[in-house]
Amino acid sequence: MAARTLSRYFGLRFLRSVTGTFFGVIALAAMIDYVELLRRSSDWPNATALVLAEISIFRVPQLSERIMPFAVLVGAMSCYLTLSRRLELIVARAAGVSAWQFVAPSMVAAFAFGALATAIYNPLAAVMHERSKRLEAEMMGEAAATAAQENVAGFWVRQRSADGAAIINAKSSREQGAQLGAVSAYTFDSEGQFRERIEAKSAALEDGYWRFNDSRVYASGAPPVEHDTYRLATNLTLEQVRESFATPETVPFWQLPAYIELADRAGLVAAGYRLQYQQLLARPFLLAAMVLLAASVSLRFFRFGGVQKMVLGGISAGFLLFVLSKFTEDMSKSELMSPFLAAWIPALVGSLTGFVVLLHQEDG
Repeated sequence: MAARTLSRYFGLRFLRSVTGTFFGVIALAAMIDYVELLRRSSDWPNATALVLAEISIFRVPQLSERIMPFAVLVGAMSCYLTLSRRLELIVARAAGVSAWQFVAPSMVAAFAFGALATAIYNPLAAVMHERSKRLEAEMMGEAAATAAQENVAGFWVRQRSADGAAIINAKSSREQGAQLGAVSAYTFDSEGQFRERIEAKSAALEDGYWRFNDSRVYASGAPPVEHDTYRLATNLTLEQVRESFATPETVPFWQLPAYIELADRAGLVAAGYRLQYQQLLARPFLLAAMVLLAASVSLRFFRFGGVQKMVLGGISAGFLLFVLSKFTEDMSKSELMSPFLAAWIPALVGSLTGFVVLLHQEDG
């Protein structure tokens, strides 16, 4: 009974500390993003403070997903350092409780926190991110929104229909490929001869055709012709278009297996979707590894000194783990490493490092 009560106490203290740290990071990220939007909005005639705040709120959840492991690391270090400063760890050790016993509840809580983040928070963040892109495009206009996109190369897709083949390029994508910005399309006849080039501010996928808005058509041997609306026949479905125009970060966790299956059947490269799926699966284990890292550098008693070195060691360990995760992620996107290894190596390295250091400290 006493062991269960103590475990519940340590677990609740950990959750309180991590939750406070996580929401503090979210608030800080929201303020920084909002200030940045205010700075950039000087050239946006439709920008208002309320709309900018709404865009920032919708963008922050996906940003916070990337820093979630470090929020857990900092929150766990804060929790254990506070317990040590209040001599609660000394009392627990005097009662015969080992470090493994008061670290285990935090690991279970971190694992549950990661599972909820993968199953619930990630789909919500993906939906909110799509909403932020739609609001930004409506406020800035397609041209300005396209200029603000980070993906300079844009998105490409090839289609073949009864009228011939076409290659479509878009600088920006919203609603997972259903809405495109700054679109260029090159059409060919059934024999593969070039027919026309279409330039449009935006395009939308309708039932059986692409609808180009504010477009200009350049045909061979003819002057360019402007159209308010121009249609291009297509046999692509929204599910097929998503494979080319939807970025992995905007796809909810529960839809990723279907995306991977469709990409495999279409012969497309699905490394990005596989990596995202494996990273989300590994997230609970990565958060548990962060608890082990935090415990390995923050269980030293305050009266022994060296608290600053412990904090610096924990931050350094988190930074090195972040560098490792970015390295494996880039290797996977370059198809030099399998997505499975790229996603699980950081969690494995973090767990083994924290376990070995904590084992050495406790058992020599």
